Formats: sequence, structure tokens, C-alpha cells
Amino acid sequence: MKKEYETILVDEPFPGILLVTLNRPEASNAFNTQTGRDLYEVFAPLELEHRKYRCVVITGTGSKAFCAGGDLKERKTLTEEQWVLQHELFERTFRLVLNCPVPVLAAVNGAAYGGGLELLLQCDFAYASRNARFALTEVSLGIMPGGAGTQTLPRTVGERRAKEIILTATPFSAEEAHEWGVVNRLFEPEEVLQKTLEAAQKISANAPISVRQAKHSIHYGLQMDLHSGMMFELEAYQRMVHSEDRKEGVLAFNEKRKPVFKGW
Repeated sequence: MKKEYETILVDEPFPGILLVTLNRPEASNAFNTQTGRDLYEVFAPLELEHRKYRCVVITGTGSKAFCAGGDLKERKTLTEEQWVLQHELFERTFRLVLNCPVPVLAAVNGAAYGGGLELLLQCDFAYASRNARFALTEVSLGIMPGGAGTQTLPRTVGERRAKEIILTATPFSAEEAHEWGVVNRLFEPEEVLQKTLEAAQKISANAPISVRQAKHSIHYGLQMDLHSGMMFELEAYQRMVHSEDRKEGVLAFNEKRKPVFKGW
């Protein structure tokens, strides 16, 4: 993984925690084509190199915006063919975030509109600033959500509320986002990233294989009926039970010490 990108910042503030910061503050951290490429380059290797990191946190530069969605100024210059190709890149990138084997958290430091809201909905959970705002306004621009917003939002807030949000294109507040389950917790603006990183550290202290298998089981099990989901969970459990970390966790408990998990 590269250390420098054009539109994002990548850092490892704590061992095993990858911090990805959208870094286009002059454009409210909106996605342009290069952002799609940069995020793709970060998340694609994680499918295979998931042992290197135990958690990923996504945030935005500044306090104004987490991400304002697609950069419409750039899109004004695109041909239809370029628009289609750009959107295909965005779709593939979002799927990488959704399918990332390790947990992905969002630290929503400001407005999350359009693709910004869709990005945080790809994450496993999110913490947000009390002054954050959220919206999917695509239908007011002659388009529609295309970063899985018509699929992830209803699964988060329910079908009827999602229809209201998307079809009216009306922004909603951080308090409403919390009440509806879009974000898990609200903090003062200066605390959001810190609190999200604290959650990431808690995740990273747990057994990596256990965390990955639990995430896998929750995500895919919810797409099945209860009986099938329970069988899927059993398969996920059995793949984990022979790990060295499982043995270390039980041994550490009995020896009354903190376990040292190694990810195998």
C-alpha cells in the first residue's frame, strides 16, 4: 500500500489501525475520479492482506464535511461514457468497503451527503458530530442514489423512512441519524475522531479471526432466514475454533492475564 495519495491521507495512528482521511476540503471532501482510484487502491489489497490491519477508520478533513458526495463540478466536464466509467469505479470501490474482511468504522466529522452518506452506510458502524447533516439528494438533480443507497438505507432505517428520505431529497439532522440507526453515537465535533479511534482500539484488542468471522456471520446471516443464518454462524464458528488465538484466549482467561492475539 502506498503512503501518499492525491485525494486521501493514509496513516496508522495505532498499531493495526488504518486511518483513511478524505482530503479535498476545498470541495467538501467530495469524490472525484481520483478519489475513487485512491480509495480503490487502499481497500483492494485488504481483501488479501487482512492480517496486516485489524480495523479501518474513514473520516474527512476539517469540520465542515465528511463527504459531500460526487464532485458535480468535475462531472459537468465528463462525457456520458466517462460518467458511466467513473460510476463503475465508484461502485467497485464501495463494494470493496462493504466487503472488507476487517471492520470499517466511519468518523463523520460533518455533512454526509449523497455518496458521502452512502460511503458511511457501507461501513460497519459510524460515530458522528452533533452538527453533522445527512441527505440523499440525487433525485433533485435528475439522478438517483447509485452507491447502494437504495439498498443500504432501507436496511438501516426501514423501507418507508428510506423512501421519505430519498424521494423528498430532504436533509436530516445528526439527532435523527442517531435515532434512526444511521450512526451509533453522537459526540462533540472535536471528539468524534478520538472516540471512533477508541472504538477501533477496542476492536483491535480482540482476536482478529474472531472479529472477522463474527462480522462475516452477522453480515451474511442477516440476508438469510433465521434457521439458515444459524447454520451459517455454525460454519463461521467451526472455521475459527482451531485457531491459535482461540487457544490463547482460553489459556489467558485461566491464567488471569491479558491475551496476546496474533491473528492465526
